[in-house]
Amino acid sequence: MSQFDLVIRGARCATASDIFVADIGIVDGRIHTLGQSIGPGRREIDAGGRWVLPGGVDSHLHVDQRQTSGGLTADTFTTGSIAGACGGTTTMIPFATQNRGQSLRWAIEEYHERAGGKTAIDYNFHLIIADPTTAALREELPGIIAGGCTSLKFFTVYDDVMLKDHQLLNAMAAASREGAMVMVHCENAAGVAWMTEQLLERNLHAPKYHPAARPAIIEQEAIYRMTAFAELTGVPLMVVHVSAGDSIGLIESARRRGVQVYAETCPQYIALDSTNLDRPGLEGAKAQCSPPPRWPGNEAAIWEGLENGFFDVFSSDHSPYRFDSSGKFPHGSDVPFNRISSGVPGVETRSPILFSEGVVKGRIDINRFVALNSTNAAKIYGLYPRKGTIAIGSDADLCIWDDQYETTIANSRLHHAVDYTPYEGMLIKGWPAMTILRGEVIAEYHSFCGRTDAGQFLPAEKRSRAKTPTPTEVELSNLGVSPLYG
Repeated sequence: MSQFDLVIRGARCATASDIFVADIGIVDGRIHTLGQSIGPGRREIDAGGRWVLPGGVDSHLHVDQRQTSGGLTADTFTTGSIAGACGGTTTMIPFATQNRGQSLRWAIEEYHERAGGKTAIDYNFHLIIADPTTAALREELPGIIAGGCTSLKFFTVYDDVMLKDHQLLNAMAAASREGAMVMVHCENAAGVAWMTEQLLERNLHAPKYHPAARPAIIEQEAIYRMTAFAELTGVPLMVVHVSAGDSIGLIESARRRGVQVYAETCPQYIALDSTNLDRPGLEGAKAQCSPPPRWPGNEAAIWEGLENGFFDVFSSDHSPYRFDSSGKFPHGSDVPFNRISSGVPGVETRSPILFSEGVVKGRIDINRFVALNSTNAAKIYGLYPRKGTIAIGSDADLCIWDDQYETTIANSRLHHAVDYTPYEGMLIKGWPAMTILRGEVIAEYHSFCGRTDAGQFLPAEKRSRAKTPTPTEVELSNLGVSPLYG
C-alpha cells in the first residue's frame, strides 16, 4: 500500500542554506517526509542524484495588463503562467493596477477575476497605486492588506501612474501603518523628460538612444529620494530592477542608516547591454526596457552584487509586448524611442539564465541561486515557508534540474504569447527537467503537462518594521515626538 502520493528518490536537495541527499515523500501537495529509503509512493520519480530545488518564485511580472504607453501585454494569466512553469517557476506575483479614478478594491477584485481559474501556477498580487486618495488609503487599503495583498508598488515616472512626492509620503506612511511593504520604480521623471527633449531636438530618435534618455544618475536620484522617504515613514522598501552598478552604494548607505531596504535585479542587466539596442531599423526595440540595459561592462558590477549578497531577489520583470501595433508600437512604427513601449519578456528564461550564467559558470553557488530564485522573494513577500524552500510542511513545489542539458534560447520553443525574445541565440546549460507544483508534475523540459486552472491565490502575511531605529526616529525621539506614521 502506498504511503505517499509521490516519492522523489535520490534527490540532491539544496535550500538557501543547506545541501543534503534525501528521498522526498509528498502527501496532499505538501512535503511530508525527508529521509533515506522511505516507504513507497503511489507515483515515484527517480531524480538520479540531480539537483532538486525549490520551485522558482518570480516576484515581478506584468500579465494581462494595459501599460501606460498604450501597449497591451500579450500574456494572459494562462499563457504567462504556462511559460513560467516551463522555466521552473511555481509561484508568480504579478501586478494588479489601479488606474486613476478607480478604487483600490475594484482593481484587486478585477485582477482576482482575471486570474481565478485561469492560472497554471500559484500566485499573489502586488497592488500598483496610481490614485492614493485619503479615502483609498484609510478606508480601502486596510481591508486589501488584511485580505493577503501586502505589497504595494509606486512609480516615480510615467505620467499616468507616477505619484508626486507628497502622495508618495502619504502612501508610504499608510503602508507602514498597515503592515505592508512598498516597491518603487526609481527614475526621476523630470530628468527623463529633459534628457528626452534634448535628444529629440538633435533628431536622435532610434531605440539606441533610449539609454541616453535614462542615464544611471536618473535612477540614482530617485533611489536616494525613495530610501530617504522610507526612512521618514518607516516602511520596508524594495528597489525594483536595479540596473546600474553605481546605484548599489546608495542602497548600502541606506541599509547602514537602519533603513529596511531590499534590492532586486533582472536578467536584462546581466545578459544584455546598451549595444543590444543598437541594431538595424527597429530591432533594437526588442531590448528596450526601463531602466535600460547599461553600458558594456556594467554587468560585472551587477554580478558582484548577486555574488556577495547585496541583491535579495532576481526577478524577470516580464513585460510581454508583441512586436507590432498591439504591443511595442501602439503609436506606429515610425516614431521616436519615447513612443515605443518599454519592456522585455523573460518569465520562462529567468531561472535558466541565472542557473547557466551563475551556477554553471561558477559565479554563484547553488545555495545563492536558491536564495535569489526562490527563498528570498518568498520571505520578503510573506509566502515563506509555504513557498521557497524544501522542508516538512512546505508546499511540494520542486524543480529537478538537468545541469548537463544544453540548449540555445529560441522564441519558437518558448510558451509566452510574444513573437520574440531578446535572448534569442543565447547558449544555456541547465534547464528544469521537471517542474512540480504541490506534488503534481506540470512541466517536463520544454513541455507543459499541467492544468491551466491549477493555480491558487496565496494570501501573504503582513510585514514587520525594522527593529533598529533610523536616525530620523532617534532625532524625533530626542525631541519627544513619536513617529508620525505609527
